[in-house]
Amino acid sequence: MADLATLARPYANAAFGVARDSAQLLDWARSLGLMASAASDPKVQTVIASPSVNARRKAEIISGMCGDDITDVLQRFVRVLAENKRLALLPGIFIQFETLRAQEEKSLDVEVVSAFEMSDEEVQSITRALKERFDRDIRLESAVDASLLGGAIIRAGDTVIDGSVRGRMQKMKETLQRV
Repeated sequence: MADLATLARPYANAAFGVARDSAQLLDWARSLGLMASAASDPKVQTVIASPSVNARRKAEIISGMCGDDITDVLQRFVRVLAENKRLALLPGIFIQFETLRAQEEKSLDVEVVSAFEMSDEEVQSITRALKERFDRDIRLESAVDASLLGGAIIRAGDTVIDGSVRGRMQKMKETLQRV
C-alpha cells in the first residue's frame, strides 16, 4: 500500500492552493488542525472505519468538530475525503499543509526543549540566531524537560540541534565504546 504521506500530498496541495488563492491560509490551518485532532481520536477513528456509517455522515461529524466557522469550501473538501475513504489522512494532510504554509510565509516552526525554563532574553537570543541561520521568521515554542540535565534540544524543520548535557554524555559514551 502507498505511504500515507504520499496519499495525503495531493489533498494537502489542493487544500493549500484553495486556501492561498482565497487568502484564507490561517483559517484553513485552524480548521484542518481541529479536524486532524478529531481524526486522531480513537472514538472518531472507529466511526471513520465503520462501514455502517455513510460518507456524508462521517464528513458531518468531522466538520462539526470545527464549529460554525467552517466554510462551505472546507465542508466540500471534507466530503471529498469521506467519499474517497481518506478521512484518516487528515493528520498527514494538516502536517503537509502547515509545511507549505510555512514555506509560503517564509517562517519556520521551532521547538526548544530545555532542562530549565528559559528567560525572555534567552528566547529572543535563540530566535535571532535561528532567524539568521535559516533566513526565515521563527515561531518558537519552548518546553521544559528536566531529564536533559542541562542545555537544550532545538528542532527546526528537519534539523535537530542537541546541545543537552544528556545528549553530550550519550555521544561521549558512544565514543568511548568505539575505542
